Amino acid sequence: MSGVLLWVNCGLKENAISLMGLVGRDVRTQRRFRHCSGISFACFSSAVVEPTRSSEERVYEVVLKQAALVKEQRKDIKKRGLNLDDKPIEGDFTNGELLSSAYDRCGDVCAEYAKTFYLGTQLMTQERRKAIWAIYVWCRRTDELVDGPNASHITPKALDRWEQRLTDVFEGRPYDMYDAALSDTVTKYPVDIQPFKDMIEGMRLDLRKSRYNNFDELYLYCYYVAGTVGLMSVPVMGIEPQSKASTESIYNAALALGIANQLTNILRDVGEDARRGRVYLPQDELAQAGLSDDDIFRGRVTDKWRNFMKGQIKRARMFFDEAEKGVSELSSASRWPVWASLLLYRQILDSIEANDYNNFTKRAYVGKAKKLLSLPVAFGIATFGPQKLAKMTTR
Repeated sequence: MSGVLLWVNCGLKENAISLMGLVGRDVRTQRRFRHCSGISFACFSSAVVEPTRSSEERVYEVVLKQAALVKEQRKDIKKRGLNLDDKPIEGDFTNGELLSSAYDRCGDVCAEYAKTFYLGTQLMTQERRKAIWAIYVWCRRTDELVDGPNASHITPKALDRWEQRLTDVFEGRPYDMYDAALSDTVTKYPVDIQPFKDMIEGMRLDLRKSRYNNFDELYLYCYYVAGTVGLMSVPVMGIEPQSKASTESIYNAALALGIANQLTNILRDVGEDARRGRVYLPQDELAQAGLSDDDIFRGRVTDKWRNFMKGQIKRARMFFDEAEKGVSELSSASRWPVWASLLLYRQILDSIEANDYNNFTKRAYVGKAKKLLSLPVAFGIATFGPQKLAKMTTR
C-alpha cells in the first residue's frame, strides 16, 4: 500500500497523509455521486456484501452518514510503540495537563514525519490543529502495521486486535498517550468510527490481495486506504459558515481528493510495487491495452505503456478536479493545507509525464523549489479563491 492520506496531503508512505484530510492510489473516468442520491444509511460493512452495487454506491453510503453527523452537530457523543496486546491504561484524561501532553506527542510525530503537513496545520486554530495531529498519528500507525518495519509479522488476528483497540478508544478507554489524544478528539467533533474501521479493512486487503480485476475493485481499495481520511478530517477542518454547498458535496470532494492522491501514489510507485510482486492497476484495462503483469515486471516503456498511462493519469486528474469543487467550502483557516496537498500531488502526475511515463526505474517527485513555489500559490488560492486569484495575477 503506497500511502494513506489526509485531505491535506500526500500519502502515509511519504510521511504525508499530509495536509489534511480530504490523504492515495488510482481512479476510473466516470464516478458521479449525484447518481447515487437515493442510497440509505445502512451500515457500510453490510453493504459491501451486495455484489449488484458498485463500489462507488457503497462508499457513498458512508459519505451520507458522515455528512449527516456533521449536519446534526451531535454534541452528546459518549466517547471519551505499538503493542496490540496492551490493555487500556489507567489515567484521568479529562486532566488538561495530561491531555495537552498527549496532543504534543502527536504534534512531535507530525513534525518529524510529515513536515509539510505539520507546517500547514500551523494556520489552523489550536483545537483543530491538535485534533488533526491525533487523526494523522492514528492513520500513520495503522498504515505502518502493513508497511512498517514489523509488517512481515502482522497477521489478520493482529488487525482484529487493532480494530478492537479502536473501539475501546472511541468508548473512552485509550491504550497510550496517542490513543488518548484521539479519544478526546472524537468527543469534540462529529467523527464516526466507520471510516477508521474501513481503513483497517484496507490493511486487511494488503495482506491478502495484490491484484485488482477492475477499477471498481481498485476504487474500493482506494477508499479504504485513503478516501477514509477525508471523511475523518472534514468534521475537524470545518465548513465555511457562509457556504451554500451541500454537506454531502463537500464530503464528496474530500473523498475525491483521497482517491486522487492514492491513484497518484499507485502510478508513481508502479516499479516499486512490482518489485514486491504487487500490481495495483486494473487487470482488465491492462489487457485492453495489450499489456500484462509480465510487461510491468520487465519494466519496459513502450508505446502501449505510454498510452495506458495517459488514460490512468487522465482519470486521476478528473478526481483532482472533483476535489477542487469542495476545498473552497472549507473553513478559511483550513483551506491552505488542503490546497497545498492538491497542488503538490497533481505535480507528481506532471513529473511522471516528464519522465516519459517511466515509473519503473524513475521516481516521480516534486523538487524542493517547486514545493516552495507551490505553497504561496496555495495560500493565495485559499485566501482569494482560484478564480479571483487568476484575475488578480493576469492584470
